[in-house]
Amino acid sequence: MADQVEGRNAVLESLRSGRAKKIYLSHSSKGKTIDEIEKLAKELNVPLLTQPNDVVVKMAKTDHHQGILAEVAELPKRNLEEIINLENPFIVILDHIQDPHNLGAILRTSEAAGVDAVIVPEDRSVSIGPGAIKASAGAIEYVPLITVTNIAQTIEKLKKANIWVVGTADKADQYYTELDLRGRLAIVIGSEGEGISRLVKEKCDFLVKIPMRGRISSLNASVATGVILYEALRQRG
Repeated sequence: MADQVEGRNAVLESLRSGRAKKIYLSHSSKGKTIDEIEKLAKELNVPLLTQPNDVVVKMAKTDHHQGILAEVAELPKRNLEEIINLENPFIVILDHIQDPHNLGAILRTSEAAGVDAVIVPEDRSVSIGPGAIKASAGAIEYVPLITVTNIAQTIEKLKKANIWVVGTADKADQYYTELDLRGRLAIVIGSEGEGISRLVKEKCDFLVKIPMRGRISSLNASVATGVILYEALRQRG
């Protein structure tokens, strides 16, 4: 997991969650969020060091640092069993997402929609770095991110715990609005280029599609996630 977060919202939420250990701020960075960060850092006794802009640029690992970054503690390890034991778990499973901005955007939408956990595989998947954290706008601090060895085996475990698993596929027989998305639920989102892998698709209880009326055949993975999560949220009340 990353030991550095970048961007105003990401740094602010790392402070609020208690992970921020030291903050580096460009002397030219101003604004309401910066003021809030400075105030909260002082209240929490987190060192905040004002630096020349070029120093912050050299320290940054992305081009979207917004003149501020923070050293942070490692994210806490998350336990799948805790999520399974919830009364009505609401889970997102990412089948080998590669783009850090997609991962961050999915985390942000998942947090907003009340998702209990996001599951990602150890291999052939984007890691949680500063880019993904920046794109999540701080959501990484609040949505449990669980890394598993094998997605197909994890789906089997969820199904044995009476969690319905819904996959997204262009050639599914039903639209996402036609399925009951209440109760114990996991939604599988495929990779940007290939979608859900064949084995994972076979493990799903249901497959759904999003209607496409234009010339483009598919949606960005994070956009597709948002569409389906908010239909689930609408149904779940």
